[in-house]
Amino acid sequence: MPPGPTLETELALIEKGTATVGGMDEVGRGALAGPVCVGVVVVGASTSPPPAGLADSKLLSPARREHLIPQLAEWGLDRSLGWASAAEIDREGIVGALRLAGLRALGRLKDPPAVVLLDGKHNWLSAPDDLFGSADPAPWRVHMKVKADLHCACVAAASVLAKVARDQRMVELAAKYPAYGWQANKGYGAPAHLAALEHLGLSPEHRQSWALPGRRPPDVRS
Repeated sequence: MPPGPTLETELALIEKGTATVGGMDEVGRGALAGPVCVGVVVVGASTSPPPAGLADSKLLSPARREHLIPQLAEWGLDRSLGWASAAEIDREGIVGALRLAGLRALGRLKDPPAVVLLDGKHNWLSAPDDLFGSADPAPWRVHMKVKADLHCACVAAASVLAKVARDQRMVELAAKYPAYGWQANKGYGAPAHLAALEHLGLSPEHRQSWALPGRRPPDVRS
């Protein structure tokens, strides 16, 4: 496993005059069913080093992620989650749904961070108008960093919180729709999930607008 994430990037932003940094990450973008979940964890100059063993959620076992939750619940200045449902993904598109979930997560914080630190190169949080200077800009600035989930502690923490919460949600949904095996595959395209789609078609929790196996063509009426 690569070296764990640190607060180096966050503290560098704070040293340049940023009061607080909110690391944000999403889970569920590539799933075939269920919601997307966005986590945000806010840190400041006084934030202590991250919990031992913290890493991007994809590098941790389910047991290790669960073990970190009590520590992450107390680490940093604040933290929250935001959700967008499968129906909202269909209506808004995946990028619009991620933005909606991210804004909901930010809206649940006591105070929004001055900077939102996002993983990657694509700023999915800002609306197109914000990118070119809207009349009502967001109260935070978005800072992009490739592999932030590997290197930035607040982003890694957000990824773990979101992953554990979404996995729990998919286990709950699996009890309602047991044939798709979501308790194991969490809504992603595992063979058993794809086979169930071929046999049963889509449930209400599937992303109806996506080209999924078992998707029924719309009725054509003359």
